[in-house]
Amino acid sequence: MTIVHLIMVGLGGFFGAIARFLISKQLNAKAAIPLGTLTVNLAGAFLLGIISGAKADPTTALLLGTGFMGAFTTFSTLKLEMLQFLLKKQKWQFYLYTFLTYIIGIFLAYLGYLLGSQFQ
Repeated sequence: MTIVHLIMVGLGGFFGAIARFLISKQLNAKAAIPLGTLTVNLAGAFLLGIISGAKADPTTALLLGTGFMGAFTTFSTLKLEMLQFLLKKQKWQFYLYTFLTYIIGIFLAYLGYLLGSQFQ
């Protein structure tokens, strides 16, 4: 690991966190499920699939994969939102959110990987 690697991760993380904040603020307040968190996690799965499928060079992978996508997507917020649905006994929202996040997320990651592998 070099200082360039750390800078790439930090720079990507800076922009990823800002992008997540802006998207979440715009979309979370307008729906029955947290659309902002869902959007960033699904987009992140797809884009990380592309980066992985394209076998990006290590510096690009650190900038976009580890840095940007690491800060853009959010596993902890997802779990908190899922727990809140359960605590409020909003089971249909819990199941819908879980299904969309995991099933569609895995599909999009795979689709992104296939698309990315075309760029090798």
